[in-house]
Amino acid sequence: MEFLLQYGLFLAKTVTLVAAFIIIVGSIVAISQRQKDKQDGHLRIKNLNDRFDRMRRVLEHKIHDELWLKSREKVEQKAEKRDYKARKKEAKLAEKAALKALPVKSATSEKRGATLQGEAAVAGSEAAADATGNTTPDDGRKRVYVLDFDGDIKASEVDSLREAITAVLTLARPIDEVVVRLESPGGMVHSYGLAASQLGRIKARNIPLTVCVDKVAASGGYLMACLADKIVAAPFAIIGSIGVVAQVPNVHRLLKKHDIDVEVLTAGQYKRTLTILGENTEQGRAKFLDDLHETHVLFKEFVSTNRPVVDIEEVSKGEIWYGQRAIDKKLIDEILTSDDYLQASAANADVYQVSYEEPKNLAEKFGIAASVAIDRSWTRLMSLMHQPKV
Repeated sequence: MEFLLQYGLFLAKTVTLVAAFIIIVGSIVAISQRQKDKQDGHLRIKNLNDRFDRMRRVLEHKIHDELWLKSREKVEQKAEKRDYKARKKEAKLAEKAALKALPVKSATSEKRGATLQGEAAVAGSEAAADATGNTTPDDGRKRVYVLDFDGDIKASEVDSLREAITAVLTLARPIDEVVVRLESPGGMVHSYGLAASQLGRIKARNIPLTVCVDKVAASGGYLMACLADKIVAAPFAIIGSIGVVAQVPNVHRLLKKHDIDVEVLTAGQYKRTLTILGENTEQGRAKFLDDLHETHVLFKEFVSTNRPVVDIEEVSKGEIWYGQRAIDKKLIDEILTSDDYLQASAANADVYQVSYEEPKNLAEKFGIAASVAIDRSWTRLMSLMHQPKV
């Protein structure tokens, strides 16, 4: 009996462990499958006008008495009703104009004409202001779309930036504006070249582009910023660094000291110029410098084309400038923080913050977090080593 009891307990433990293992594996498979199905990310939209209004209301409730607040509420309600009626009237006029603009159909296409009229009516009704007082899509009021780009050495956020820009371009009009809050000390040439090309898509659609820099837009960061119609920077933001740098460690002598041979085999004279393990030659070093120089020439041409007001030979020596000095060099247009710029814009426009978030599994989240931490630590270390302190 004791043997049977022990065996029963062992069997119960085994079954429990197997069941737990099956549940865990099943959960992992199910989560992975769901993540595979969710290939597309999603847009996140924030109305900054509402955010500013909420902040104002909270402050007002702390400062003013009840009588003042009631009076203010009545005034705002009347203004909202008046504004809603005006937008509703504009929506009806737009709907009638859309119906009148439809081409006249023959008797044989009467059914198709009716369908088109129905579609136009639906479109007009969707454009109308709803009971909550939301702004109509075509009411002529300016919209400001705010995008954020926090660049690391690989410009990792370029994928999210390109999706956000694609979304904005489906709706933005020439009367609107795109504001990019840009922070980047630069990085890989090809990565920042692609990021700059994304901003070029906005310019190609004749939509005003403003870049706001609160901390730094240097090297690849300025490669992006120079595309803007207007560059706004905080007083001590770092601007410039129009230059190219490359560092290649070489441990050939260390390996040779320990009798370790490394052979670098190439097909093509300049397939490999400088190496980490092999012996570097003067010819390879000269070619590497030529490539750096050519990249610098392209950088200067790009800045000069997109911001012709700068004296490119004066500002392309790799130097940086702060705030007012950057204005003197015509690298930026105005000294202002992004906070002040957006608050001023909200007075006469609807301001929306647009971001694109991609789904990531647990492993990707840990990997990206570790990569970003390393990149930022390295950037911070270089900044501490090379930047003056106050």
